[in-house]
Amino acid sequence: MTVQAERHPVDRYRPLHKMVLFGAQHVLVMAATPISSVFLISAACDLTPELTVDLLAAAFVLSGLGSILQSLGPWKIGARLPFVMLPGGAPVVLFAAIAQQHGLPTATGAVILTGLFYLVVLPLFARLIRFFPPLVIGTMIVVVGINLVKVGALLITGEPGTPEFGDPLALILGLSTIGFTVAFYRLFRGVLRQLAVMLGLVAGALLAAAIGAADFSGALDGGLLQAPRPLPFGAPEFSLLASLPLLLYSLASMAEATGQTVINSEAVGKEVDARRDAPKTIRGDAVISFTGGFFGLPLMVTSGENIGIVRVTGVRSRYVTVAAGVILVLIGFLAPVSRLVNAVPSAVVGGTAVLVFGVIVVLGVQMLGRAALDDHTTTFICAVAIALGLLPILVPGLYASLPPNARILMESGVAVSALTAALLNVLFRGPGGTPGPASAPAGPQTEKTGPDTATENHRT
Repeated sequence: MTVQAERHPVDRYRPLHKMVLFGAQHVLVMAATPISSVFLISAACDLTPELTVDLLAAAFVLSGLGSILQSLGPWKIGARLPFVMLPGGAPVVLFAAIAQQHGLPTATGAVILTGLFYLVVLPLFARLIRFFPPLVIGTMIVVVGINLVKVGALLITGEPGTPEFGDPLALILGLSTIGFTVAFYRLFRGVLRQLAVMLGLVAGALLAAAIGAADFSGALDGGLLQAPRPLPFGAPEFSLLASLPLLLYSLASMAEATGQTVINSEAVGKEVDARRDAPKTIRGDAVISFTGGFFGLPLMVTSGENIGIVRVTGVRSRYVTVAAGVILVLIGFLAPVSRLVNAVPSAVVGGTAVLVFGVIVVLGVQMLGRAALDDHTTTFICAVAIALGLLPILVPGLYASLPPNARILMESGVAVSALTAALLNVLFRGPGGTPGPASAPAGPQTEKTGPDTATENHRT
């Protein structure tokens, strides 16, 4: 008991039933990402239903294994923080583009090459982390959060220009899910309050079923078991030229992984050394992405989605995301569970996502608060970086006329904001320079995870 009490909350075990509940909450919030990623690839590449099912099973299993690896962190692979891993975002779009231009075997080859590229350039990147002080990382996290809020909002509204855009029923479901979550967080205490995100999502799904917007009866149709199939598109083909978009993206991905490692440590109140710990996160991304390539998946990356859940619930144990990883692996092999999760309307998932992603924006603002924003130069650097980073997010297609490789970098608001903040910071102050003591990293004693933190730590 004494040894358990001396551990940092992130390293403490929880009762099994609580770990399963909190792990399921992470899974419910993030499950839409692998599903939507696989469906996007399936639509873009005109895959058969059988191939789509294979990819969906692989996406769940690899997401689970990646979450376990990042959370446990064996052999300096994984940051030992409550992380989950997902396909999604730019890697999915780039994978689909390579597949359309050069074929699916070449796209899987590009993923495998990029996984190896992570490991090759990591020693050099580790030396560049000093160019990413709190000002740079905080700016990047704000842009990441805003971009994720937009992604969540589109799950509710649908894509502009489509017949489903702005469907009133979807808006009602999304806003109701947010309302349920807020109500549960306000009315409940203890464990139930910590489960408010999951309860809000479940309530939204039940509302959808009650009004006929969701049908879960088909979850038991078909077989019981499924399994990922290796090399679903045949033997991978390797082309450096075709892989270039993913190789370039991986540099921005490493910068984002650095920011997520720092912000995750902030959320759990654990001090980390970015030069030592960020490479562990990147190694985890590399290993899972390399493995996923052999199962036809795009790059797998650490996700910021669960960081918002950690902050909202105050549950900081990394073994909760280990439990989430185990649940994801089981979903990958259990066909009825996969079908049930897939039946939750996207508007309900979007309502949960908007709330959780908004917390990530707040975390970035909190980090910027320690970068001495009362200093005019710091304010100027932050303003320029955020403005340039938000341009491609707020105005899609802004850089459509640029050459393809330049467009890849410029259309990543996260990469633009990080590089702009880093370059301006070096220009005005030198590497890693920020004025005043406000930029010093906050220790665990300053971290607050919510109204029930003290009680939660005592129970743990």
